[in-house]
Amino acid sequence: MQQPNVKERVILGIDPGTAVMGYGLVKETGPKVELVSLGIIKLDHLDDHALKLQRIFEKTIALIDEYHPDCMALEAPFYGKNIQVMLKLGRAQGVAMAAALSRNLPITEYAPRKIKQSITGNGNATKEQVAAMLQTLLNFKETPQFLDATDGLAVAVCHAFQKISVKGSASIGGGGKKSKAGGWAAFVKDNTERVSGAVKKK
Repeated sequence: MQQPNVKERVILGIDPGTAVMGYGLVKETGPKVELVSLGIIKLDHLDDHALKLQRIFEKTIALIDEYHPDCMALEAPFYGKNIQVMLKLGRAQGVAMAAALSRNLPITEYAPRKIKQSITGNGNATKEQVAAMLQTLLNFKETPQFLDATDGLAVAVCHAFQKISVKGSASIGGGGKKSKAGGWAAFVKDNTERVSGAVKKK
């Protein structure tokens, strides 16, 4: 039975893209974080960039209306050699932000390196390593068709970790114990076997 003073929060994580947009939702109940949903929105079949942006807006609105998240976290576009790609990713992110703002959702943005650091403890981790760690942290076995889905989920978990770090405890998937350390450090300390198992799978 849930304690009356324990607050629940649903976080929507978005990995903006113009070919595939990944998303993930987690429910935070006190220090406990659970998987709600994850998936992708395919856009590569659309030739017109404006249509892709429209679809991102509509799908983001649909996710918000279906799951009623309390906030949204997004992955910031990283600087690359191709400025046109950077521009398109920025537009995709802006449209997703606009959808959240239209529903009065608070928005937080995280750099890719920050997200990887929060999930795996390594800012240079690969997409596969992030996905494997998320499966361990959130106790799910299903392998998404695209890594973009786990990228979106990683943003949501990263956002949850920030709050957990401030409060000083972490319990991912209900398996962790409270600790004076925060976020990732607390989880590693209390779940050595689970973490080492995920590392071996990489």
